[in-house]
Amino acid sequence: MNASAPPALTLSPDNWDAFLARLYERGERLDLRTPGEPYPPEEDVDAYVLSAHAEALRSAEVDGDVWGTLEDIEETAGDEEEAWAKIVAFYLDRGCVLVRVTGTEEPEEWLLEEGLARRLGLLSSAAG
Repeated sequence: MNASAPPALTLSPDNWDAFLARLYERGERLDLRTPGEPYPPEEDVDAYVLSAHAEALRSAEVDGDVWGTLEDIEETAGDEEEAWAKIVAFYLDRGCVLVRVTGTEEPEEWLLEEGLARRLGLLSSAAG
């Protein structure tokens, strides 16, 4: 893992939902809502919309295609846990951020490019 890579971020299910509610998508760009500004319903962001912007994910709500992602990075694994561990290592080594949602029945983990995570308010702009 890259020594300068940001650590994994851990969110509760309520914080995850609040994070998604603060986002909007216009065109192909995700961004933070400005408080008090109106946004059309079609700009709302849910996990499915966010998945189009993630590098990789493992989610009960959205199919992240762990095996397809593993093949894309030219790796193999014996089971899904090993596959996901290799995917996480691959993307963390490339400066991505792992976002974990705790307190869910099934794993909920998302890998986001660091610049996107920072722009969406997941990382302090003063960090790194």
